[in-house]
Amino acid sequence: MDTFANFLTRIRNGLRIRQREISAPYARLNYEMARVLLEEGFISNFQVDGEGHSKRIIVSLKYDEDGESVIRGIELLSRQSRRLHVGADEIPKVIGGLGVAILTTSKGVMTDRDARSKRVGGEPLCKVW
Repeated sequence: MDTFANFLTRIRNGLRIRQREISAPYARLNYEMARVLLEEGFISNFQVDGEGHSKRIIVSLKYDEDGESVIRGIELLSRQSRRLHVGADEIPKVIGGLGVAILTTSKGVMTDRDARSKRVGGEPLCKVW
């Protein structure tokens, strides 16, 4: 099972039913994804709970004053069955730069802006707007 796609689906489903927080199995890629979402202001907070096989990541979802989700859309780009790899010049822009593409690169998980500034390519995981 693709744990990263599962993580994004849990966030998407949590936003649809307006949950305050979601829980997902811990994986290093999920942790890095949550870190980037927090840095970009898409989530309120996240924490790791438990040990060993019962280790989980708990993400606090963020809503505006009207109760609308800060995340308007989240879409998986690279799938287990169809891996994408892009060079530094081919990194996709999300809604003309208003959204964020999250990539895994040789220098770690980062946003499309960071990857362009560092001139590194990688695998685009998802886009968030």
